[in-house]
Amino acid sequence: MNMIDFQNVSYTHQKGRGVTNLSFSIDNGEFVFLIGPTGSGKTTLMRLIYFDLFCDSGKINVGDFNSDKMRKSQVPLVRRDIGMVFQDYHLLNDRNVFHNVALPLHVIGCDASEIAYRVEDALDMVGFEGKRTHYPYELSGGEKQRVTLARAIVKEPSLILADEPTGNLDPVAAFELVQLLETINNNGTTILMASHNYNLIKGRGRRIIELKDGLLRGS
Repeated sequence: MNMIDFQNVSYTHQKGRGVTNLSFSIDNGEFVFLIGPTGSGKTTLMRLIYFDLFCDSGKINVGDFNSDKMRKSQVPLVRRDIGMVFQDYHLLNDRNVFHNVALPLHVIGCDASEIAYRVEDALDMVGFEGKRTHYPYELSGGEKQRVTLARAIVKEPSLILADEPTGNLDPVAAFELVQLLETINNNGTTILMASHNYNLIKGRGRRIIELKDGLLRGS
């Protein structure tokens, strides 16, 4: 069963760049790398999957939802089952680690006791030890990205979208983050990770989709 399916999808930004006629699918439980240089369309593709953008033509299926029938009021329902990991973390500096990870659970209405154990489980899963009460500005880049990953998995999503998650990390932290994503994938979560660092992802036995100038090079 497909988690993601693109059928002849195109989208053009107001300034001209975007993606053109993309057709590919990602199976439920698969781990796929999306590669391409800066400006190739990787982030646009991720935003289309997240329904932050709506395609100009073609059709996108994500789980049980498809772009043809999608109403804006349904977007939050889709996103409940998607975890996002960003290159620049998107952590709130006025909240500590615990409350940053807990934020998605507050949004979906979990009670306090459930939030407490799910946040601790998520932080343990990504190997984040201690520092629960620290603030983002007190953490290293690798620590921030582990917190970001914990926030992505705390909802127990079926799909994780990781957009250049290693871009601000040193080589050791980057390697460890990919290993964490592989562990999460081994538990059944579908993962699409965008990167421009081919050396980091080659030889890992995962399918690679390549974008160049908004066009698909391989799937």
